[in-house]
Amino acid sequence: MAQTRKKRQRKRRGTQGGRVDNRPRSGRPRSREEAKARARSRRKPAPQQDLPPTWRNSLLRGVFAAVIFAVLLILIFKKAIVPSLLFGAFMLVFYVPAGYFVDMAMWRRRERARIRARGDQ
Repeated sequence: MAQTRKKRQRKRRGTQGGRVDNRPRSGRPRSREEAKARARSRRKPAPQQDLPPTWRNSLLRGVFAAVIFAVLLILIFKKAIVPSLLFGAFMLVFYVPAGYFVDMAMWRRRERARIRARGDQ
């Protein structure tokens, strides 16, 4: 006797270029736990670990700021090159320690808040 029912065909998942995705499409989560797991995996990554400031980072930031300051003096304010560079060097000597100590104070404040939050839990 001939078959009366036609066999069910699977969806064709390929593209016109011939590529076929191996992973099945994700539909609705099957359980509440699976839904929670999916939501957790889509969250933003944790922020980078809050490390104490370093003199190297302060030096780089100070050099960047001093160079921009000197260039602005030369190009925008039309000051002479030598005094502008000397003032940039002075700004570098001022910016590096000031930046380090401000960063250190802010880091200590965040660290105290983190310790307090951990202690309350």
